[in-house]
Amino acid sequence: MTCLNRRDLGLLVLRAGTGAVLMAHGAQKLFGCFGGGGLDGTAAAMEHMGFKPGKQSAIAAGLGEMGGGALLTLGLATPAAGAAAAGAMAGAVSVHAPAGFFAQGGGFEYPAFLGFTAAAIGLAGAGRYSLDHATDHLLDQPWTVAVAFLTSAAAAAVVVGRRAKEQDRDKSESFD
Repeated sequence: MTCLNRRDLGLLVLRAGTGAVLMAHGAQKLFGCFGGGGLDGTAAAMEHMGFKPGKQSAIAAGLGEMGGGALLTLGLATPAAGAAAAGAMAGAVSVHAPAGFFAQGGGFEYPAFLGFTAAAIGLAGAGRYSLDHATDHLLDQPWTVAVAFLTSAAAAAVVVGRRAKEQDRDKSESFD
């Protein structure tokens, strides 16, 4: 008789909780679920926040959250899932950073926590109770960890950098 492994059970609970929260946020952006703006509302908000073009930014953020969250929950392609979710949260952190750290003041605490949690799961692996384990880690190889996190970090840097330039341009235009 096989006993439950506490570490793997803990990873399952952490994946399921984090994945569910991320999926809900992505569903708000993509489909308007749970009081979200849907794709059109999110696209307009993204444009307002300096993420241009807004529609593509909304799709990328929604897919990073919803897709990354779904894959984390399943424990499938865990490095890519964690990296995608962490990358999406890097964009959210850039929006909330000017308000400070704590979420109650509009700060970046919450998206940073979700991003770090998703990244940690992506790095640690999904554990025994996962589709990665069931598929003999076909999509969870050492090279996939490196590729996923390097790609996500590069994409996040480009997106956040482009947003910063857009905001600087908007500020200079408002002084003209």
